[in-house]
Amino acid sequence: MPDQISLTLNVNGRDYHVVVEPRRTLADVLRDDCHLTGTHIGCEHGVCGACTILVDDKPVRSCLMFGVQAEGKKIRTVEGLADGDTLHPLQKAFWENHGLQCGFCTPGFLMLAAGALQETPDMSDEEIKEVLSSNLCRCTGYQNIIKAVRLAALEMRSGARR
Repeated sequence: MPDQISLTLNVNGRDYHVVVEPRRTLADVLRDDCHLTGTHIGCEHGVCGACTILVDDKPVRSCLMFGVQAEGKKIRTVEGLADGDTLHPLQKAFWENHGLQCGFCTPGFLMLAAGALQETPDMSDEEIKEVLSSNLCRCTGYQNIIKAVRLAALEMRSGARR
């Protein structure tokens, strides 16, 4: 096995050419080689969800995926949510509804919710709770996160009808 592999990763619509060791996680490659530090690393065991990103529009724990596995896939991180200076409806709802305190888990929750709402825009409260139950937050008690996702879903649906 080669010591280093050259790959091209498409992250948030931009190609990043990186040379990495095959054993490096996608989370580490994003942070250290692509300099996209919005993806946080918590447990490094796939339990906490802080490192959740979208790979081909599906939520993935980037600490459990090797960087080399992501070549040829469409990767979206929290840096790719906003449209310039305009916050994504999820980001706006988290901010307006106090869906974060320390903020460490927030990128993972945002990406998890973005993927879920993209797949099922009209999620019920029970479905939102079920989806969000896979990520951990030590600060908020989850109620404001659930509320933020619910309100963002409404905003996203009403925006799609305009």
